[in-house]
Amino acid sequence: MDLDDYRKHSPYSDPGRHGGLLDAVATDIPTVAATARNVIVHFRAGGVELPVDRLEEVNSRWVDRILDTDQSRCPLPLTSGRPAAERVAGCCPDHTLLSVAILRQHGIPSRSRVGFASYFTPGWHHDHVVVEYWDGHRWVWVDPELDPAGDWQFDGYDIDPRAGLFDSAARVWSAYRAGTIDPDVYGVAPDLPIHGAWFIYNYVLHELAHRQRDELLLWDSFGAMTEDLADADRTLADEIAALLLRADDGDETAEKALADRYATDSRLRPGARVRSYSPVSGTVSTVDLRVSRR
Repeated sequence: MDLDDYRKHSPYSDPGRHGGLLDAVATDIPTVAATARNVIVHFRAGGVELPVDRLEEVNSRWVDRILDTDQSRCPLPLTSGRPAAERVAGCCPDHTLLSVAILRQHGIPSRSRVGFASYFTPGWHHDHVVVEYWDGHRWVWVDPELDPAGDWQFDGYDIDPRAGLFDSAARVWSAYRAGTIDPDVYGVAPDLPIHGAWFIYNYVLHELAHRQRDELLLWDSFGAMTEDLADADRTLADEIAALLLRADDGDETAEKALADRYATDSRLRPGARVRSYSPVSGTVSTVDLRVSRR
C-alpha cells in the first residue's frame, strides 16, 4: 500500500452519515486524541462504572456505529464535553479507530498498529493498539488513550519505536523466536489466562490485517489463528513478521509482498466472517462482515 491508500477510509473507519462531525475536528494530534477520549470511555479502566447493559458497546466495531451510539446520547460536536458515564464503552482499538477516522477524513495517512505496551503495568506487556500517522516526513506512533495530564514519563503522542514502550506484534514474535523474551508476560492482563506464545502468534495476523486496513477487534479470530501453539503455523508467522519488520524499515518490496500475501492467502485474512469472543460476556459469535451496519 502507498500513502494514498491510508488517506482513504476502510469500511471500519468510514463515518457514513457522520462525516460532518469528523470534518469539524481539528487535525492536531492532541485534539484528535482528546476527541477520541471524549467520545469513548474504556469499558473496564475508564474510572467510571458503566451499566452492565452498556458494556457490549465495546463490540461496536465500526466508527459509524460508535457515532450512532454517541449521538443518540449526546447530539453535540465531538469536541463538546461529555460526562464519562455517557461516553461509548470501548477500549484501545476504538480510541485508535476513531482517531484514524478523523485523520483519514482530513486526508492524513494513518493506520492502526497492533502490539504490546509496557507502560501500564510494571513487568507486563498488555496487548494494545496505537495510531500510526504520516507527519509528512515519517510514521509517528500515538497512543490516543493516554491523557497527557498523567505521569507517563514519555510523549504519548510521539512514542519512540526504539524505546520498548510499545512493540509491534511482529517484533515481539521475532524476539520470542530468538529466545530473548518470556512470552508469558505478553497478553491481556496478569490476572487473566490469555497470554503466551500462541497469543503473540495470533497478534502477528492481527497486525497484518490492520496494516491492510481491516481494523478488526482484538478478540476476533480468523484464518490461521489458534489457541494452541502446537497447531500454529510458526513458519507462516516467521515469514509475515519478517516482512512486517522490513516494511517498517521502508522496504517497498516487503510492503508489496505483504499486500500480495494478504490478498491471496486465506489463512491471513478474515474473509466474510470472523469468530468473535466478547470480552464482556465471554460468548462466542460469528460476525458477518458483509452485512449492513445499520
